[in-house]
Amino acid sequence: MSTRKILFIDRDGCLIEEPADEQIDSYEKFRLMPGVIPALLELKAAGYRFVMVSNQDGLGTESFPTEQFEGPQTLLLQILESQGIVFDAIHIDPTRPEDQAPTRKPGVGMLLDYLRDPGMDRELSAVIGDRETDLQLAANMGIKGLRVGPEGQPWDRVAAELLSTPRRARVERGTRETRITVAVNLDQTQPVTIGTGIGFFDHMLEQIAAHAGFSLSLDCQGDLHVDEHHTVEDCALALGEALDRALGDRAGIGRYGFVLPMDESLARVAIDLSGRPAFVLDGTFPRESVGGLHTEMVSHFFASLAQALRCAIHIELRGENTHHMVEACFKGVGRALRPALARGQAGIPSTKGML
Repeated sequence: MSTRKILFIDRDGCLIEEPADEQIDSYEKFRLMPGVIPALLELKAAGYRFVMVSNQDGLGTESFPTEQFEGPQTLLLQILESQGIVFDAIHIDPTRPEDQAPTRKPGVGMLLDYLRDPGMDRELSAVIGDRETDLQLAANMGIKGLRVGPEGQPWDRVAAELLSTPRRARVERGTRETRITVAVNLDQTQPVTIGTGIGFFDHMLEQIAAHAGFSLSLDCQGDLHVDEHHTVEDCALALGEALDRALGDRAGIGRYGFVLPMDESLARVAIDLSGRPAFVLDGTFPRESVGGLHTEMVSHFFASLAQALRCAIHIELRGENTHHMVEACFKGVGRALRPALARGQAGIPSTKGML
């Protein structure tokens, strides 16, 4: 299931500069916060969604008529929309502090639907505001809180902090045949520690991580007294799930990758992190096994990896030395994953708008 990264953004003092009387009730008081538009555009390109959350004390009363609020609010939305920045929803609470309303920040009354939504990525979502109450709201929601303005950071640093969040995941998988723990970090290369009980398979998994350029810790206790089938299959499924989780919505990734020769052997590998699982191997191995790993399990490993990672893997293989051919497959998949996992692109790499 794909998840959504949501930023719950305060208005006054965050999107608009807040005047001394803390009430933006005229066009004369309207000024955008420095750097807000470039930062929001950068965050939008990284796949973030925006929700406005604002306390407007006494809105709709004689001290703050609704029409005085609507003019600057409409201007704000028009300016942002003209630059491609839109809000999924706008939540405005008109109560005063003494009302102690559950909808007033830092209360979560206006945002209960988001807290109940399993599709919201709680690790990457955040509240952005200029006051301590915004940080308290973030704590009440169980997500990150970031402060902008004189008491916090400028918008460019807020965006940089959000975009530098490591892409990492941990998966624990337990069945009657295996118990596996996998941890990956797509933005670090170390550590790489593998333990499956099959030395040659450990070496092949190390090749994927090393050539793809991500940190991998994988420990598997499997029923090797039966054979290696369950260990190899379940390691592929757990690794694929961890990579899938670390990628999140896949915004900004390269998506595609390809290559690699290994001495006399040649493995042409193409990968598409498309969100759709598929695997094709064109080639045969001269021997039935190498290093305690049956060669039929090589294709089964990559088919299981493609299923859990939700990607397409195509391998064209030829050669004479079985060891070299198997290693070429694992190194080739790793090397193909490197540009596919790399981020630095703008937005979701699909005309569909999602992967």
